[in-house]
Amino acid sequence: MTHSAPTENSRAKNAHANSALILIDVQRGFDDPSWGKRDNPDAEANIARLLASWTGPLVLVRHDSTKPDSPLRPGQDGNRFKPELDGANADLVFAKDVNSAFHGEVDLDAWLRGRGITDVVLAGIQTNMCVETTARVGGNLGYRVKVVLDATFTFDLEDLTADQLSAATATNLRGGGFAEVVSTDDVV
Repeated sequence: MTHSAPTENSRAKNAHANSALILIDVQRGFDDPSWGKRDNPDAEANIARLLASWTGPLVLVRHDSTKPDSPLRPGQDGNRFKPELDGANADLVFAKDVNSAFHGEVDLDAWLRGRGITDVVLAGIQTNMCVETTARVGGNLGYRVKVVLDATFTFDLEDLTADQLSAATATNLRGGGFAEVVSTDDVV
């Protein structure tokens, strides 16, 4: 059996071959002031860094809110992806109206398994909502999950600050064995 060397343009040329980068809800609607105070002002820059360096399969997930007053509702400017995703050469783009990307318009689990993907790298918005829920479900499904915490952000909620919520997410994911929490520098 003869094996040919991978080409320079091959998306599977490195350690990302069995990994997919999943960017969750990186949408303009999260810039709406109604969300309140957010953490991690560098999240979008880190998402752009991930995107620029990624060579494996890329999945973009969009939240299509069913709430009539949501800036994430389809048909609203806020439903569009943020500029950092402009020109992204995604292998899969789909919408969801719940927290987990595994429960959207596409059977993400089947799509990943059909491509031999065993590892998922997650980033996006909101840290403690859709990113954490997707990580938990992915971990439960048997994927090796990495959450790039500095490429996520969230908002103050009830009595907790966005920073506290992000720290709690990291603790939940690590402590519960759902995911490894990493930085952008760890991935790029």
